[in-house]
Amino acid sequence: MNFERHDHLKKLTVSAMMLAIALLLPFLTGQLPSVGKMLAPMHLPVLLCGLICGPIFGFAVGAVAAPLRFVLFGAPQMPNVLYMTSELAAYGLLSGIFSRILPRRKLSLYVSLILSMIGGRIAYAIIFISINLSNAKTVEALILPIISATVLTAWPGMILQIVIIPTLLIVLEKAKIIPFEK
Repeated sequence: MNFERHDHLKKLTVSAMMLAIALLLPFLTGQLPSVGKMLAPMHLPVLLCGLICGPIFGFAVGAVAAPLRFVLFGAPQMPNVLYMTSELAAYGLLSGIFSRILPRRKLSLYVSLILSMIGGRIAYAIIFISINLSNAKTVEALILPIISATVLTAWPGMILQIVIIPTLLIVLEKAKIIPFEK
């Protein structure tokens, strides 16, 4: 029982740090909004949280990050905060699930990230469509902004996530700072 409580406390602490990073990291790109949209700085700590702490903590950090940042700093603005909340919550949940069910190999880490990114973008699209369906004149009016926001604009951030997250996890695991647990 004591070991379970200790593990839970570690995951809670790491989750709080990831939430703080998610709130603060966008300040690095805040002066250039187009760079922020490209690099998607809030995605990194949420994906990391899911991979390190599991699906419940990853989901919680993803679900809280965008709304809390909106309340504290006024960004992301409405309705983007709604799209991002669904996307980030899906990232945290899915990265945690995939990292637990896939075999423990370096390749599985990349697969977990890519599947989580796809799932998060699908969650983004579902919320975007459900909010904008009544105002859309054509299907293109719904689909083009989704593709633009989730793929065309965001591809540099996706590459950054695929490069930085596995590297960071491997370094942290080898240094025995954060165990990459099943």
